[in-house]
Amino acid sequence: MADHDSAGGFGWFLAGLGIGALVGVLYAPKSGKETRDDLRSGALEAKDRANELYKQVASEYVDRSKQVAAEYVDKGKEYYDRGRTQWTQYVDKGKDLIQTQADAAKAAVEAGKEAYVAKTSETTPIA
Repeated sequence: MADHDSAGGFGWFLAGLGIGALVGVLYAPKSGKETRDDLRSGALEAKDRANELYKQVASEYVDRSKQVAAEYVDKGKEYYDRGRTQWTQYVDKGKDLIQTQADAAKAAVEAGKEAYVAKTSETTPIA
């Protein structure tokens, strides 16, 4: 039953649409050729306006995309610089640690030499 009512409603809609179109044509203030020319010029103006809007929106998106890409490039450079700075700091700390250990080893070797000389000069040879 609901299908029958919706089909009938659609039929009445189409009938009303046809009657409205017929009344519009009968009471139109212009001839058919003038109306067609007006419709054609209106359609061409709408097409031109749509093309203008498309170009404007497209250029805005391109500009925004370039701006976002530049921001990401800048962020990437910032992260790269930060990482490079940290790496340089770690290398410098490593060099300092190696130098400290080398100095400590050198001091230990020197202390060992001095202890050996001291120990060997204290003892008297057995003759």
